[in-house]
Amino acid sequence: MPRALPAAPPWLAHALKAQRGPVPWSAVARGAFAAGPLLLGAVLGGHASLGVVAAVAAMLAGVNDRPGSRRAAVERLGVPALAGAAGLLVGTYAGRNLGAVPLTLLLTGLGLVAGGISAVGPVASGAGTQLLVAAAIGAGMPLPEPGRLCALAYLAGAGWLLALRLALPTPGALTGDYRFDGERAAVADVYDAVADLLQAVGTDAATRRRAALTTALDHAQDALAGPRLRRYASSAAERRLHAQYAAALPLAEAATALAWAGETVSGRAAEGPRRLAAAVRGNRPTGPLPAPSRSAPALRALDDALLHAADAFDRGKSGELHPRRRRTRGALRTALGTGGREYALRVALCFGASAAIAQALHHARWYGQHQHWYWLPATAVFLVKPDLGPLASRVLCRAAGTVLGALVFAGLAAVLPRPAGLVVLVAVSGALIPVATRHFAAQTAVVTVLVLALVMVGGEPQAAVSRIGETLLACALVLVVGHLPMPGERGAGVRARLATAGGAAHAYLTHVLAGSADRAERWALRREAYRTLAAARTAIALAAAELPALARHTEGTDAVAAVLERLVDTTTACAVHLDDTGRLSPRHIERLDELLAELEGGRPRLGPTAPELPLAG
Repeated sequence: MPRALPAAPPWLAHALKAQRGPVPWSAVARGAFAAGPLLLGAVLGGHASLGVVAAVAAMLAGVNDRPGSRRAAVERLGVPALAGAAGLLVGTYAGRNLGAVPLTLLLTGLGLVAGGISAVGPVASGAGTQLLVAAAIGAGMPLPEPGRLCALAYLAGAGWLLALRLALPTPGALTGDYRFDGERAAVADVYDAVADLLQAVGTDAATRRRAALTTALDHAQDALAGPRLRRYASSAAERRLHAQYAAALPLAEAATALAWAGETVSGRAAEGPRRLAAAVRGNRPTGPLPAPSRSAPALRALDDALLHAADAFDRGKSGELHPRRRRTRGALRTALGTGGREYALRVALCFGASAAIAQALHHARWYGQHQHWYWLPATAVFLVKPDLGPLASRVLCRAAGTVLGALVFAGLAAVLPRPAGLVVLVAVSGALIPVATRHFAAQTAVVTVLVLALVMVGGEPQAAVSRIGETLLACALVLVVGHLPMPGERGAGVRARLATAGGAAHAYLTHVLAGSADRAERWALRREAYRTLAAARTAIALAAAELPALARHTEGTDAVAAVLERLVDTTTACAVHLDDTGRLSPRHIERLDELLAELEGGRPRLGPTAPELPLAG
């Protein structure tokens, strides 16, 4: 019998794993029409350097151009672009007016601010990244134009891609108002996720399907609750989508309660949500919906939710979105908390040290006769970001992707005509970015080709070999800084997310046990509890895939997250049961007591900021 091959260590397995899914053709088209045409227009107009800046901004916006609604894209692409323009402005004027030491100190302070901001959330993380990358470009890639003109070119590049995102319809957006195709797809996915969970009730797949339902609800909530000029939905199509999303919340609650009970339900239970999903996608009436059995509280809740959904679909009256309560004080608390401080210190140290080393190499003529030294600090910014994967994994992927991209570019640059061939190469690379984002090494390779082509159009000579050397140097630097002891406790970011999830679970449980009749508040608290748990789970999974020296600092946190997850599921089941009977069953009370006792036993893993959770009685 052949011996089984040993399993790859987590950090290597993560580096070899790529996301899968259909090709996002709409994003591919936007990438092709973004950086390349901008560069071509600037070259023809005699402003190649400004075209390079605009194309870099369009490229960075393309990395953030993910599936979702147009409204959400305004924030996801626009906020990082504003931060990048500010970083370019600061970096340009600082690079021209400060010496090496003051400039390094300024960039280090900028890294401290950007690192703390990045801990707030995905959009803030993108803003922090573009702030630092653009500052490195402004300081390390001197341009003949004034800094304010460069910042305007940066905004124009990102704004062009955002305009394409808002104006161009996506494939399959021929039903109803195409402006809301992202919202329509997100809401339909929620109903499909409810149906999938109902089909998995009583099986081992139920936990995974419940997590998929949480992801679908998060995505739909973000798609519908993006920035708006008016407080309320301004069109009938949008009000209808709001009503359809609101109608999915009680269905999701009933499905979660059924999954908690663990008793297999009839296949007919999933038919209703599946038909609702088809109605959302096709922008058409639901037709008759099959009624499930009403033999248990959760089944009665499911039946009532289906009836409510059918009524909401027919009337199309705008429902409550239950948006997240985002407060400036909470964002500051996150940025200045233990997790934010730890990340800020590492970003500042990596960015400042890389800028100092890059300037030393510049004065030593490592780069030859030209003045560009931006690559090393810009590379360090991407490498130090934990949302791109575990440290060892992203270092390995960055090194491999840069080597591959630099070699590919060196071969193409030797045969392509200039500048026409390079402009075409930029357009092709821009089109490949939405596909390459599925793996960090592939993304790095495509971005490397694109950036090397851009800077060559801007006047920089062939520098593929030196770029490989700088990337390897940045990899070594980030690996060292990533393992250095810092003030405070290691793994603070994971524990901070667990504490946030614990606080959200506490608020949800307290509301349900108080017997409040405010269902809108209950659903908002439930959404926040599951969302923060999902964020904690993601952070824990990334930390577990680090090298053993780092992974050991978060051991056991996955068990605490699992208990919190079961507690929120149980709280949902309690809420449905209380709606039907007005009191908890002995099974619900016993399960709550068990979970709260188990959570108290794992409380040290939550850290000193963990909230006290109430005991059920």
